[in-house]
Amino acid sequence: MKNLFVHHVFFWLKEPNSPAAREELEKGLQDLIRIPLIQSSHIGRPVESSREVVDDSFSYSYLAFFRSRQDQDAYQAHPDHLKFVEKCQHLWARVLVYDAMD
Repeated sequence: MKNLFVHHVFFWLKEPNSPAAREELEKGLQDLIRIPLIQSSHIGRPVESSREVVDDSFSYSYLAFFRSRQDQDAYQAHPDHLKFVEKCQHLWARVLVYDAMD
């Protein structure tokens, strides 16, 4: 897993205990990972931890790998990505993104 652009997104839902909100975001994320520019992806929920260095306050984690920064830039403008933001942004209270390359 070298020479990849890593895009890691954390979502905090407005209603984290709402099954309907969780289902809607999960469906949106499942649709999002079908974008062909994504090489590999992972959707997860936090693991509770008592360790001080672990932030388990988020509702969902979304991780996507791209071949290049250009692919990730194209993904940002992809119609399916824009549709995801439009359809799901009402669900989250906060989003935090970490992008990295080696």
